[in-house]
Amino acid sequence: MKRAFATLITAALLAQPVQAEETEMQANHPYVGLWVTEDGHIRHELLSNGRYVEARGTRERAYEGRYEVTGTHIEYWDDTGFTADGDFIDDVLHHAGMILYRR
Repeated sequence: MKRAFATLITAALLAQPVQAEETEMQANHPYVGLWVTEDGHIRHELLSNGRYVEARGTRERAYEGRYEVTGTHIEYWDDTGFTADGDFIDDVLHHAGMILYRR
């Protein structure tokens, strides 16, 4: 009986959702900072702690979440569950059909 109970507890603990850990990036990482569309409507701030804040027009915190950069590729995980990605090409961020420039 004790063994069955221990197995049940172990299974329950292993079934718990795992939170993705935010990785601390170097403050001087080449992509940390503010990225903005030419018209200024979309603004991505890539924070040094692996989080991002996206502003859209007058909505300063329209989206927030975490990101990871591998080479020149970026993956986004919004706090609401939305995912997206992009690529840095010649110091320009190409993301979801948008082009963002460093500010």
